[in-house]
Amino acid sequence: MNFWLLCGAFIALFVCSVAQNFYFIKSCYKDDENVNACIRQSTNFLIANIRRGIPELDIYDPEPIVIDQIQLALGTGPDGYRATFRDIEAYGVSNITVTAVRSDISTNQYQFTMYIPKITAKARYESSGVLILVQASGGGNYWGEYEGVKIKAYLRGAPKEINGRQYLTVQQMKMDFSVKDIKMGVDGIHNGNTVLQAALNLFINSNSQELLKEMKPHLKKKLLVLMRNFADKIFSTVPYDSFLV
Repeated sequence: MNFWLLCGAFIALFVCSVAQNFYFIKSCYKDDENVNACIRQSTNFLIANIRRGIPELDIYDPEPIVIDQIQLALGTGPDGYRATFRDIEAYGVSNITVTAVRSDISTNQYQFTMYIPKITAKARYESSGVLILVQASGGGNYWGEYEGVKIKAYLRGAPKEINGRQYLTVQQMKMDFSVKDIKMGVDGIHNGNTVLQAALNLFINSNSQELLKEMKPHLKKKLLVLMRNFADKIFSTVPYDSFLV
């Protein structure tokens, strides 16, 4: 009987250890003088696992990143140009790499610098108003290619003890980004208006950075929601003391 009790205890211990073995996380030591480099490596290790899928986090295929809609407004008045982009699908985001980390562990503050070589996107759009003296009301397909994407993200959290383990609650997140090169355009214009399509594509590619600047506030809000939801999922699943020992 004692033999079987011992076997049962061993099996229970093994199952428990496996359940707590977060294979997609590499721990760092708080007192390590190179802790920022370790956090960078650990974050990139997590990203590499995300590309393969992490069933424990309900992540099976990280792409595409889906955004319901963003809006663009140019000019004012009844003829001001307005566009709404819906069902946006972005590919290439999972190729992100963390290039630098700054941390203040005592106050649970972290800043990440990240880089994505290229993002491609597609969406449906609807527009109204006048653009470069052309009535641009209608709709169609949008495509975009964004190369050299640099991102800075800031996170501040607060530790919380649950069942004897320390977890992190996200209190604040901020982010900003820049894109080195942009190519984008539209096709499938409603009613097959080739003149409008050519005018729109000429304007879009001649003013891509300015258009991104106008879209940026709305886009950042959408991206922050996605980032916050992901961070909440990670930190509610993995104890903070598994990240930092």
